[in-house]
Amino acid sequence: MSLFRMFRWRPTAKPGTGSSPKREGQSYRASSGGSRAADEARQAARSTWRRAGSTGQDDPSRRQAAGDFRPPGRKARETAPGDTGEAAARKERANAATDSRAAAREAREPAPGSGSTAARETKKARRFRGRRWLWTAGLLCFAAGAAGLGAAAVWVRGLDISKLEHPLPEPSFVMDAGGKPVSQLSSSRIVPVPLGQIPLDLRNAVVAVEDRRFYDHAGFDVWSIGRALIRDLKAGALEEGGSTITQQLAKNLFLDSDKSFNRKFKELGYAIKINFAYSKDEILELYLNSIYFGEGRWGVEGAAQQYFGKSVQQLTLAESAVLAGLPKAPSLYSPVRHPDKALERRNLVLSLMKEQHFISDAAYDKAVAEPIALKPNNGESLKGRHPSYVDYVMDEAEKLYGFTEQQILTLGLRIHTAMDLKVQQAAEEVYRTDALFPQSPPDRPVQSGAVVLDQRTGGIRAIVGARGDQTYRGFNRATELKRQPGSSFKPLAVYGPALELGYTPESILYDGQLDISGYRPKDWDGQTRGQVSLREAVMRSWNIPAVWLLNEIGIDAGMNYVRKAGIALPPADRNLSLALGGLSEGVSPLQMAQAYGAIANEGVMQNAHAITKITTKDGHTLVEAKPLTAKLTEPVYAYTLTRLLQETVAQGAGIAAALSGRPAAGKTGTTQLPATAEFEAIGRNGAKDAWFVGFTPELTAAIWLGYDQTDKTHYLTTSGGAVPAQLFREIMTRALKDTPVTDFPVPEEVRRALEEAQLRSPLGRDGRTPETGEPQERGGQPETHRPGWLRKKQDN
Repeated sequence: MSLFRMFRWRPTAKPGTGSSPKREGQSYRASSGGSRAADEARQAARSTWRRAGSTGQDDPSRRQAAGDFRPPGRKARETAPGDTGEAAARKERANAATDSRAAAREAREPAPGSGSTAARETKKARRFRGRRWLWTAGLLCFAAGAAGLGAAAVWVRGLDISKLEHPLPEPSFVMDAGGKPVSQLSSSRIVPVPLGQIPLDLRNAVVAVEDRRFYDHAGFDVWSIGRALIRDLKAGALEEGGSTITQQLAKNLFLDSDKSFNRKFKELGYAIKINFAYSKDEILELYLNSIYFGEGRWGVEGAAQQYFGKSVQQLTLAESAVLAGLPKAPSLYSPVRHPDKALERRNLVLSLMKEQHFISDAAYDKAVAEPIALKPNNGESLKGRHPSYVDYVMDEAEKLYGFTEQQILTLGLRIHTAMDLKVQQAAEEVYRTDALFPQSPPDRPVQSGAVVLDQRTGGIRAIVGARGDQTYRGFNRATELKRQPGSSFKPLAVYGPALELGYTPESILYDGQLDISGYRPKDWDGQTRGQVSLREAVMRSWNIPAVWLLNEIGIDAGMNYVRKAGIALPPADRNLSLALGGLSEGVSPLQMAQAYGAIANEGVMQNAHAITKITTKDGHTLVEAKPLTAKLTEPVYAYTLTRLLQETVAQGAGIAAALSGRPAAGKTGTTQLPATAEFEAIGRNGAKDAWFVGFTPELTAAIWLGYDQTDKTHYLTTSGGAVPAQLFREIMTRALKDTPVTDFPVPEEVRRALEEAQLRSPLGRDGRTPETGEPQERGGQPETHRPGWLRKKQDN
């Protein structure tokens, strides 16, 4: 039997019949031992042979015909009842043999009369089985694809794009007293611009060159991805991106810039989610405000300022095309570094815009003919301006009003301050003039800090916290430094409270050898005069009279006065060294300016502050300052102290601070080097700190000078009456330029007393002082503005 016949499919035949009993929908599989039909035929032959009932003889031909392979000698089954005679037996055997051969033939060939029907049914079954496998495979593929899409959908849905929900960081601005922006605060190099303020030409240019089907696809462009994939396969590396604007936005905000299939897959997922969550215009706005344009600039506003020195709203078509061509390769197409390539790239962008009908032929011809005219930012950016003042503004916003640094830098706030730009610039100019400062070793410059405020309001007009370059949120010597104030503390700790207790400028004070419980102060010149007036003690800055007077009025009186001036003193400062500014912790220039401001403001202290209010960019007020007011002393005592300090500047220790033609008052301060072995050889030839604190009718200023760390090679060889007083004069001269000259205000009580004194006595008409009747001695000193009360009496 051939293999073909062995394994072919056949219908099943009943034993002993010529019909095909194939059941509906049933088929049988071939086996190596023959078909099932042949097996049934052989079984039928065996049954017929058994029924024939041989006489016991074993006929091999019958066994072979019936398929009976019983071993020889086995006894045949008994004949069926009713069978008689040898003839009947032979006939039955013949019939059985005939049936057996017919069954075998039917098993090998189609049933009689069927023709090729069985063959056709076999082909049909084969085709049905093939189709069934195709359907099964298709269903499996569909199920696998559906499962994959479901898993991908779950993954995309789980991607976090909440970062896009928050607006881009918007810089805040510090405004001066006139409401003009003077400094920009930002944690980001991005200045976001609403899409409506971005020129349509720039938007169209970016779409034309970066993603022409941007408004049609679902976040990714199949054609672009396919084209890029083919190029990547040819190159054997990831060279073509095929990224849409949405994909580039996703990459910029959420992914690293590495080139890998994993990153591209994530980029695609983010792009799909972004496309479903945001409109096309929103996506384009986010993209234009966050993309890198080279030269350290992100966003279209920064790029417009960098390359053309103008706002993005003012860009022309040609300029817009230049910017649109940069994101692909900012360094390669930089108009600063590669103007030829930038021009070629710009013209390509313009041609794409014309091809996609964004611009007309005429507009294209005009733009292509224009050269690239760069006008880089001229340095007028407000970022980083006035760092000392801005640092204090941020400190004040955090401590007083609860803003965080992140909020200040990102919420687009408008922080209105008391800064007077003219005064601030004057102070900064002075601090940039090295000739006004003493020479210092090259490894460490002598440092300084200054505060200028308006004593009538407490508003801080200017702050300079350091010499030289300043770091962001660095140490501010004007507001954070704490040093011993020296003799500049005497008006607060001694002379102010003494006037309240009845002392006058003519009161006599002791100036001799003094030893109070082991405390032995010395005058700066090493001499004593026995007795001096309070006026002279203030003017010449003698130490012994001040210590003696504090002991007379009581240390508590001095400490209470200082505390009312806004300076907290710990218990450790309750000693006589308080008279000379010998404090355990020290004070800052800001504290000293605030305290002296109370003297200048007729005894009323306005709390020093920089911030007046904080608003949103739309003008909505978030907080508004309400400075505290405190009474330091009565106006008459404040005026008397002002006169004493005015004379100190006019002809005393602070004469270097005198202003030409303008009244000024103030006090010097110098602290000596520590009495240690390190400074023993230097002695009184050096100092640790030098101060000048003074005021005019308009402004009060405190200036400190010294080294951050004082040692035997870094110490001062000047005093408060020299360099700090000169710095005061320079700052005030420049700050008050073109400001009308005014006198210090005279309290009504003093005015009435002076008028009564003039009626009672002619003193003062001959140039003698009303208090002593003695002529004023200028001692060869330069003419300065005389105190108001004195000038009025001399003019009579």
